[in-house]
Amino acid sequence: MSTRKPYPSDISDDEWSLVAPYLTLAAEDAPQRRHDLREVLNGLRWLVRTGAQWRMMPNDLPPWTIVYQQTQRWFAAGCFEALVHDLRALLRLVEGRDPEPRGIVLDSRTLQSTPESGGRAGYDGAKRRKGSKVHVAVDTLGHLLALLVTPANEQDRDQVAALAAEVQDLTGEHVEVALVDQGYTGERPQEAAQEQGIRLKVVKLPDAKRGLVLLPRRWVVERSLAWLGRFRRLARDYERLPQTVAGLHFLAFAMLMLHRVLDLFRNL
Repeated sequence: MSTRKPYPSDISDDEWSLVAPYLTLAAEDAPQRRHDLREVLNGLRWLVRTGAQWRMMPNDLPPWTIVYQQTQRWFAAGCFEALVHDLRALLRLVEGRDPEPRGIVLDSRTLQSTPESGGRAGYDGAKRRKGSKVHVAVDTLGHLLALLVTPANEQDRDQVAALAAEVQDLTGEHVEVALVDQGYTGERPQEAAQEQGIRLKVVKLPDAKRGLVLLPRRWVVERSLAWLGRFRRLARDYERLPQTVAGLHFLAFAMLMLHRVLDLFRNL
């Protein structure tokens, strides 16, 4: 355990006991290991919370090069994806639900590009923003299932096939219906979803509306995307690699879900 002054983003003992098996890709006493794995994770959590540059990692955390290299190993191994999927199943069981959802919600968020990500950016005419688009599939409780990063000019409806295939692979073809907004209208997304055994249901706004309108179960994905506002690194697309953008989103959801799991068990 480190003797430095803790940061608010540091992982707790209870959280680490759950996370360590997912992140230990080599033995703790491996000869090449020079920095404590928990401290490396604390460095990554600090960065995604504060939004700072990699090279601005505080001196009392492991060097930024170590944190970055280990982060890429974790992303390549799918460590945070596995953690998110298991936490989702656990949270659903605690809520008295089937561990695998039958219904999902699809949506996307557009991230403004930066000089680091500008080379792969596209222009989103609806949002009037150049950057990347993060397409997500969540269950009806708002827990992340699948994620895809594309240039912002890519249409939401064109990503249905990839998201639906990944969701069905993760859940054992358990999903039956996907709720979407009007950006997914058309025969092509309907057919792409049907090929994976999913019925695409477009939830439309009422013709006459005033103020905030909560659409049936569609609001959960908006809430999930709003949760990401707590992580300043995800406010824009600061990454050179799209897989890093995706990995940091899974990390953020893992942090949120870990906190939720521990709160539920404390109240049991």
